[in-house]
Amino acid sequence: MKTNKGLATAGNYALLIVLGLLFALPFLYTLYSSLVTMQDVNHWVGPSKWTLDNYNLFFTNEAYNVPQWLWNTVLMTGIVIAGNLVINPMAGFALAKLDFAGKRWIYWIVVATMMVPYQMILIPVYVNVAKLGWLNSVWGLTIPFLYQSLYIFMLRQFFISIPGEFIEAARLDGLTKMGAFWRIVYPLARSSLITMSILAFSGTWNSYLIPSTFTSDPSKYVLVVGLNSVKDMFFENTPLIMAGVVLATLPILAFFFIFQKQYIEGVSSSGVKG
Repeated sequence: MKTNKGLATAGNYALLIVLGLLFALPFLYTLYSSLVTMQDVNHWVGPSKWTLDNYNLFFTNEAYNVPQWLWNTVLMTGIVIAGNLVINPMAGFALAKLDFAGKRWIYWIVVATMMVPYQMILIPVYVNVAKLGWLNSVWGLTIPFLYQSLYIFMLRQFFISIPGEFIEAARLDGLTKMGAFWRIVYPLARSSLITMSILAFSGTWNSYLIPSTFTSDPSKYVLVVGLNSVKDMFFENTPLIMAGVVLATLPILAFFFIFQKQYIEGVSSSGVKG
């Protein structure tokens, strides 16, 4: 019986490894292509012929200004995630646990906005950003996106599952509603907040439509927009383009793997699962 169970476990792991390799294959090919010369693309060459010249070109050629694009992306992503970690939980908590006039209408407005493609409201947002003088600035790329209807809805669903007794006990201990939220409820949402952060990081870091629309100054480009301009200049240089793809992808993978462990710990330590 134990032997059969061991074989089944080994088979499951083998299947997961195979599937993992299949999903990782495109990225591994991209990584390999970024380390070879143009002559060696689509041919296997040993590590002795691998080179970091493509990456070095990005960071040493002033025409690309990758360090500035990278800093712009880090700044934009950091501000957006910080805003989402504050505004979305507060809105979700209010819709889940507080009673106020118009609560139901506000909830359905939030749900309705989730169904509207962002392309439909891009022009009005652009006009407002332009009137405020936020074009070609970090404010235009961050302030309109400090909250997301999807994440408000997601956190509202989590907060509904938290027993009201937790909040009542906190109030009896002398905490205000906001105090109970920040000291009791907010920590319980750790797993949901990490999930939201991963999704927000990926979506913001990879964002192309908004930054390319709101910025025209190359010094204000984010990484994806800047690398796309390099692609247009060097369309035939596959290794250079692949190096740009790796530069844009690695931070997302690193962020996910760092916070994946935090997410698991948050689920296991939380009294309420998100």
